[in-house]
Amino acid sequence: MPQSICPHCGGSGWKIVEREGASGAERCNCRDGERAGQIEERAGIPPRYHYATLDSFQIPEDNRTVSQALVPVKLAVERYVRDYPHDDKRGLLLMGPPGTGKTHLAVGAFRALLKRGHEGLFFDFQSLLSRIRASYDKHLGASDREGLRAALETEILLLDDIGAHRVKEFVEDTVTEIITYRCNHEKAIIVTTNLPDPDAGDTMVQKDANSVRGVSARVSIAERIRERARSRLFEMGRVVRVQTNRDYRIVKSKVL
Repeated sequence: MPQSICPHCGGSGWKIVEREGASGAERCNCRDGERAGQIEERAGIPPRYHYATLDSFQIPEDNRTVSQALVPVKLAVERYVRDYPHDDKRGLLLMGPPGTGKTHLAVGAFRALLKRGHEGLFFDFQSLLSRIRASYDKHLGASDREGLRAALETEILLLDDIGAHRVKEFVEDTVTEIITYRCNHEKAIIVTTNLPDPDAGDTMVQKDANSVRGVSARVSIAERIRERARSRLFEMGRVVRVQTNRDYRIVKSKVL
């Protein structure tokens, strides 16, 4: 499909304006949209979340309990976007069970900030771990090292499903370094996690049919990424709990 030409500037990026009887040139707004598109393309958002925006996050009307739980969550995320970057809390930590829409909300917030001209990168936790492991290879190419450095330096880092995988000590150290560096340099980080935390109001035991007592201890955020990194996340971020009894993935997969 041929690319449309802006009717205001003819594709030049500059338009002629009249002010107080004098003609002049100013940058056309069409280039703002162009730049936003380029920023989003470089951000690495997976195709799976191509349509994930805050507007497309649907709150079900057929379940009042779920609706009441999700309305304040969405408002909190929208408030984070609205206040950025003029808030001391540069981070956003979305916590809750799988399938509750955390990544959709995180990407929606991320994309809204990119459209305003901010820049950032999306990493799922597993791909970040792969970069970290690779960075210890002395034969590693420069592009891979730069990719890891970008996680430190990018303006906004979206880290999805943090703590989802067990990691070795040297990897834990690097994850802590990334989070600590971003906290100390006041760089934004948006994080999602399925892991519980007692300070966020989560219980640390769960029903378990395989356990002799019928319950088992849950793995916490601190156990997966270390206490220091966990403390930094809480220090720099708004904590938003996405607690519903509805798994959207299962709901969408039901055969009608």
